[in-house]
Amino acid sequence: MRKVEVILHDPKWQEAFEAESKHVVDALDENVVAIHHIGSTAIPGIYAKPIIDLLVEVKDIIKVDEQSSVMESLGYEVMGEFGIPDRRYFRKDSQEGVRTHHIHAFEVGSEQVERHLAFRDYMIAHTEDAQRYSELKRKLAREHPTNIDRYMDGKDEFIKEMDKKAAQWRKLQMGQ
Repeated sequence: MRKVEVILHDPKWQEAFEAESKHVVDALDENVVAIHHIGSTAIPGIYAKPIIDLLVEVKDIIKVDEQSSVMESLGYEVMGEFGIPDRRYFRKDSQEGVRTHHIHAFEVGSEQVERHLAFRDYMIAHTEDAQRYSELKRKLAREHPTNIDRYMDGKDEFIKEMDKKAAQWRKLQMGQ
């Protein structure tokens, strides 16, 4: 069991994202279209598990499978789709066995890319909802300090609610 720990936002998370992005671009080369910092570490002012989430948009998701050994050489565990169709998921731990990074790779144009970016941008723009999310995460971490599944399940309803709000907000932002 992994310890469920959330800590106050650390500005160094952005630097960690930028540093890791360079390694991923080097590894996946011309297949990379864009890399985005997502997840709670990308939302200033909220509590988060100190794990950097990278969303990698690629031209061809099958090429990512062909580059799995390169990702392994960077210390990533190859997880395949891991419950989300058309995603390639990788996770990385420190030498001490502490999770440090997640990579979610999708082809350009995937609805998942838009969903993740809309959620992140909505939370940054709507600090009240971001703080509600932060408090929920803190509560769940206290209630389930060694059960990541219960922690994740406890966030599910809130995330679905925010996904809906974020999608509507994004449409308004784009003038649709």
